[in-house]
Amino acid sequence: MAVVEARNRLGERILTADESGTPTDDGFDLGPSWYWPQMQPPMETLVGELGLQSFPQNGEGDVVFERMSREKPQRYMAAMQEQSSMRLSGGAAAAVRALARDIPADRILLDAKVTAMALSDAGIELTLERSDGQVDRLRSEQVVAALPPRLLEATVTFSPEQEQATAARWRNTPTWMAPHAKFFAIYDEPFWRAAGLSGTAQSMVGPLMEIHDATTASGKAALFGFLGVGADQRAALGEEMLKQACIAQLAKLFGSDALKPRAVLFKDWAADPLTATAADRVSGGHPMSGHSPWVSGAWKGRLWLAGSEISPAEPGYLAGAVIAAGRAVADILSNTDPQ
Repeated sequence: MAVVEARNRLGERILTADESGTPTDDGFDLGPSWYWPQMQPPMETLVGELGLQSFPQNGEGDVVFERMSREKPQRYMAAMQEQSSMRLSGGAAAAVRALARDIPADRILLDAKVTAMALSDAGIELTLERSDGQVDRLRSEQVVAALPPRLLEATVTFSPEQEQATAARWRNTPTWMAPHAKFFAIYDEPFWRAAGLSGTAQSMVGPLMEIHDATTASGKAALFGFLGVGADQRAALGEEMLKQACIAQLAKLFGSDALKPRAVLFKDWAADPLTATAADRVSGGHPMSGHSPWVSGAWKGRLWLAGSEISPAEPGYLAGAVIAAGRAVADILSNTDPQ
């Protein structure tokens, strides 16, 4: 068994980073950050099995709503939520570290991008392209592909080719959150809480459309938001201009203390070639699993898909990744027809 990862770290879209943007054991989630225990019991079960600690997303205090640029933002008492969103102490990458701890280090191949798979009676030969340009070969009886199906179709050459209907299904499945970008402003303290604000804001003005308190379990204070600016427009405006616009907006919503963050983080997933394809630059909505098989023809029983987008429940979310991976493992172990 080997784990092959194109990045220099495990986790794919799960990325917990410090204020310099470096992956860390205790930082800010530039990728997924929440799960909902009551709605997503598989994720809650995994958290318990791995012995991880979690904490609720801060919701204490008023929320801010910005309707028009010429109007002053308004604050409202937050409505009670039946389903509390939870975050992992140490960030979402805590789950990745826990899952990887029992895998021998020499079986984890980082900086190794799979560019081709060739099927034969002897098994599957994978072509790996290293970050330094070196090309390696790896043989396996079976392959579980945990990346989004659209990315798999766009970046890996198959021999024999995937059936047309299968390739089209992969290509037409949106990669969840791939078109989006997240912005973080990191502060010495969560000043908004002292002002009776939760850190939650909604804006119809932008550039940030949805904002939340991103303070970590260890007390590192931050606000983060999803940009409402499309990928092409983000590229045209440039990262520096977007950062300044986001800081100015936070100051308008939460006060002048927001003008001087100790650091900012900006992650544009649409610009990440190990996440997004050209088709992901325009939002394609939420992935839908459907009922047709994800793998067919000669590859059936040799290749399994286990990315979150193919999950029959909660596709695109952390819970979807847990469900999809569990189903692939169950199929392999039971030797049943896959997916």
